[in-house]
Amino acid sequence: MEAIARAHTNIALIKYWGKRDSKLFLPMNSSLSITLDHFYTETKVQFSDQFEKDSLVLDGNQVSDQEIGKITTFLNHVRNIAGTKTFATVTSVNHVPTAAGFASSASGYAALAAAASKALQLDLSGTELSALARQGSGSASRSIFGGFVEWQKGEKTDGTDSFATQIIDEQAWDVTVLSVVVEAGPKSVSSRDGMQRTVDTSPFYDGWLATIEEDLKGIKEAIKARDFTQLGEIAEANALKMHATMLGAKPPFLYWQSATFDVMQKVMELRQQGIEAYFTIDAGPNVKVLCEPKNEQIIKEKFAALPSVRDVIVCHPGPGIEYLSEWNG
Repeated sequence: MEAIARAHTNIALIKYWGKRDSKLFLPMNSSLSITLDHFYTETKVQFSDQFEKDSLVLDGNQVSDQEIGKITTFLNHVRNIAGTKTFATVTSVNHVPTAAGFASSASGYAALAAAASKALQLDLSGTELSALARQGSGSASRSIFGGFVEWQKGEKTDGTDSFATQIIDEQAWDVTVLSVVVEAGPKSVSSRDGMQRTVDTSPFYDGWLATIEEDLKGIKEAIKARDFTQLGEIAEANALKMHATMLGAKPPFLYWQSATFDVMQKVMELRQQGIEAYFTIDAGPNVKVLCEPKNEQIIKEKFAALPSVRDVIVCHPGPGIEYLSEWNG
């Protein structure tokens, strides 16, 4: 019993920051993202009665017992649905910088959910697969679908109404996302630890939550109208608000580095020059710059010229889950 799946990363325009249930990965707020075409994870899952335990090879390396424990916990969700106790061997390759603010966990768990459920011949809908992927990584719920995607926070305590839905597919509106890499190393504070510290201790967190519904409403209107200016303004403001909550945490923390500020400043300079661009930043130092395709080349050149920038990668809206017939890893 074997299957191979590919899932792409996503960048949240309306951020997910904070859980109401850490075990079920239920968010405090709904969020909205763009699935990206350039970054993805490919995962092969094989179940066999001959295996005595679960195993994971990630990017060619055996992972730690702690990571195996996370994978086993997730696979137990899939096994419970399938009514089996068979162990699995998981082989996964990330075509995305790991733990550097590019949401490799999103594509990783989305691909794992898809490959594991297909290997066990589960016929899950997109909604069911999204809810399953969410239990490995919250943002993975959004990587099940392509294009612009909303993850609904839900209200139920069992999480059955917390899943993602596609707003428009990847062909419906071409927006450029420039992934500006300023630091490729691991983060000193993980996303999970950072958001929990913020929820528990930041006096700014309630203010963040109070603005989410208005941000969601406005950005969905922008998507419907294909209004790039409104999309960018809301996304940039939402990112700044999220990072502001971290400054109020105890102890405070910040994912930005000096190079992050260089990129943010350049974005604002471009707007002053009449070249429309907006930034958004997840839980890491790297910056994603939103622009229209007609301006992507000139903006890419501007960022590539910054001494503190390591790389600039052009992305566009990408697809949802894909199943592969052959392993390319």
